[in-house]
Amino acid sequence: MTAQPKKRSVIESGDGGLGLGLALFISNGEDLGPIIRHGFDSGKPEALMQNLRSIVKKKEVEIEELCRLHYEDFILAVDELRGVLVDADELKGMLTGENIHLQKVSSATLLNLDELFELYSIKKNIGEAITTLKICVKVISLCMACNGYIAEAKFHPALKTLDMIEKGYLKNIPLKLLKKVVAKHIPLIKMHIEKKVCSEFNDWLVHIRRMAKQIGQVSISQASMARQKDEEMRARKREAEAHSDARSDEHVYTLDVENTDEESTLNFDLTPVYRAHHMHICLGIGEKFRDYYYKNRLMQLNLDMQISTSQPFLESHQPLLAQVAGFFIVEQRVLRSADGLLSESQVESTWETAIAKITSILEDQFARMSIASHLLLVKDYVTLLGTTVSKYGYQIAQLIQVIAKYKDKYHQLLLIESRKQIDDILANDSYEQMIIKKEYEYNMNVTAFHFEPDDVVPEFPYVAPFSSGVPDICRIVRSFIGDSVSYFSYSARTNIYEIVKGYLDRLLIEVLNDSLLNMVYARSLAMSQMMQLAGNISVLEQSCDMFLLFSAQLCGIPKRIAQRSHSGLTAKAVLKASQNAAYNSLINLANFKIDEFMVLLDDVNWIVEEAPDNPNEYMNEVLIYLETLVSTAQEILPLEALYKMVSGAMSHISDSIMTTLLNEGVKRFTVNAVMGLDIDLKLLEAFAEEKFYRTGLADLGKETTFADCLVEIRQLVNLLLSSQPENFMNPVIRGRNYGSLDYKKVAIVCDKYKDFADGLFGSLSNRNKQDARKRSMDVLKRRLKDFS
Repeated sequence: MTAQPKKRSVIESGDGGLGLGLALFISNGEDLGPIIRHGFDSGKPEALMQNLRSIVKKKEVEIEELCRLHYEDFILAVDELRGVLVDADELKGMLTGENIHLQKVSSATLLNLDELFELYSIKKNIGEAITTLKICVKVISLCMACNGYIAEAKFHPALKTLDMIEKGYLKNIPLKLLKKVVAKHIPLIKMHIEKKVCSEFNDWLVHIRRMAKQIGQVSISQASMARQKDEEMRARKREAEAHSDARSDEHVYTLDVENTDEESTLNFDLTPVYRAHHMHICLGIGEKFRDYYYKNRLMQLNLDMQISTSQPFLESHQPLLAQVAGFFIVEQRVLRSADGLLSESQVESTWETAIAKITSILEDQFARMSIASHLLLVKDYVTLLGTTVSKYGYQIAQLIQVIAKYKDKYHQLLLIESRKQIDDILANDSYEQMIIKKEYEYNMNVTAFHFEPDDVVPEFPYVAPFSSGVPDICRIVRSFIGDSVSYFSYSARTNIYEIVKGYLDRLLIEVLNDSLLNMVYARSLAMSQMMQLAGNISVLEQSCDMFLLFSAQLCGIPKRIAQRSHSGLTAKAVLKASQNAAYNSLINLANFKIDEFMVLLDDVNWIVEEAPDNPNEYMNEVLIYLETLVSTAQEILPLEALYKMVSGAMSHISDSIMTTLLNEGVKRFTVNAVMGLDIDLKLLEAFAEEKFYRTGLADLGKETTFADCLVEIRQLVNLLLSSQPENFMNPVIRGRNYGSLDYKKVAIVCDKYKDFADGLFGSLSNRNKQDARKRSMDVLKRRLKDFS
């Protein structure tokens, strides 16, 4: 409160604004420079100084007031301070003494301490050096170990070592030069390892390409042996079924099946592949190697599937297909064992590419083949290829399709070859009954084809009812069946029996039957040969059932089931028709030969004056020929054929005599000539009756005998020799005695007929008879004219 008037006086005595600013700056402890500069710049330094003096005086007053208020405390503080100063001096003296004493005492210790600090520094440096050396030694030892692994081709531990160096030591190597050298060589070593494993892998590619053919051949041979065992098993089963059919009440067979081991392992080394794949994965470039492997193997496959132009396909197909089989066996093993190197889609894509190429090659080569056995040989190896690769999961539908596509061509080639063989057999056959002198010949030519029951024991020499061409033809047919079934061995279908049966029908109809008909119509065979040909056709027609059973057995159909089947071969009916054609040809040949003898009818004296006592010459020749014909036919032909041939010959003789009488060459004839014909007919009828019963034809129950075939000429002769020929016009008599005669023929013959030859002499009774017969004949002639 005392300071208030002082302040007012100060402000009033000077510039009030400047004084306030100075006071504010001083109280805040701020820089007074700007105010002082302002005072001098404004030209009022005196005012500034005045204000400063006022402030100083004010402060002095405040100090005096403060000192007056705190004087006693200050005096006490000063006293205490003086006491402290005294204590400080004493303490200083003590400390100085102690310091001097301590320095004297510790001087030696300080020297030892300096030495200790120096030793500690050396120790630290040595420790750091040792640590550095340990790291360097470890890195160098790892590098040496890596070099050793590489030298020993142990690339996996080498890569592990490199990885350890790179991740665990490289950043901590204290020596920059060593660190630089190591960092520089790590990628070089990895590149070296990559090159080495790639080199080994490339060597493996070359090796496995050479091995693939052997691998394929071994695997295909195993499939072939398995197929052979299966075929042997089926053959045993067929044989057992045949025995069981013959002796159904006994256990006549047992099937001994050997316990075969699993398919032997195909030995081929994939270690270079595994190592190369693993090394590339460790190097972080596994995808690069997978692509490299796939492209190189695909390139190898394309090279393997090149067809040799210097070698026929028949010789080169087995190495080609074995190479392909080996390739995909290796690929399947790689797929299963080399983890992730190949994908299933890649293998499937490669197989699809290969199978498309194979089918293209096969279609081209099959289309060019002209020999069935060549096509079958290639087809068999293709099916073995399919069987082999299918065990490894590969699809073979395209192979099956191309084989099925060419089944018609194969069988067409078989038919062509069979036609040539059959034509050669028929052309070179002697057409004489086969004489068998040995048992093995009998078994080979008779028993083998079931021409006779198996339990029949013949007496040798055995005269077969067929010529040597029949067993040869049967062998060709059975060979055709076997080849046909062999072609369908690729198929597991059960209906191949119907297909084989269809081709068998074609062989028997289009080839065998045509060739037989050609021989029948060629007219190059003698009568006995034609008879034998007809007999051969009969045997072959009966063999159709045997061919069918043989086909069923080869197709795996049990004999009892095949025998119950109602669908037979169409060829059997066709051969039956051809057999009839052969019989007709025999009849024609016989008739042609008979015509040679019937020409002698032209030499007969039709107006002879006396009745003959002996038959005409032509009839003697005819009877001799017929005797030979029947005896030969009886040995060769079945009774039905014999009946047809002899009946045809008898009918032809009857027709020939009738034709001769009707022809203009015979202007007229007498009753004596008719009597001669009667003698001829009686001899012929006696022969016919004898042969009909002696040959056993009567047992067949035929309604028409051989003599019945002469009924027309016999009734005509009876009519001409009748005392009352006009009775012909009586329906009852005509139906009973002359039912086979035709009105027109009777009219023509009657016009030429006269009772006796013109003569100068004759008895009265004969003339009376002649007149009565002539009148009756004249009545018949008139009535026939009226009837016509």
